[in-house]
Amino acid sequence: MIDPIRHLSQLRRPGLLIRAARAGMSEYRRDTLLPRLFGMAGTPRPGAAVDRLISLEGDLDDQRRAGLATYSTLRHIEVLIALMAEARLIATPASVAARPEPG
Repeated sequence: MIDPIRHLSQLRRPGLLIRAARAGMSEYRRDTLLPRLFGMAGTPRPGAAVDRLISLEGDLDDQRRAGLATYSTLRHIEVLIALMAEARLIATPASVAARPEPG
């Protein structure tokens, strides 16, 4: 598995794409988005999802740079949202993720 935090820190993408992805993270629902992005039923574990998302994002960035008519900015943003959110799941220790919100 690729280190997702390191990979994300080394990504060089247009600022607008990154800002849009960050803004969309608050609405991220892995059970809805991942099956649609991967074209499959069910959701993979976060580590497996990150590996697939990194590959998918790289393909989309290649399309963007080549100026292909098949490139979709919306899909690229969705993949970046999922990649950032899944990387956060991996980076968050289980004890912190399971802790209830203060309130």
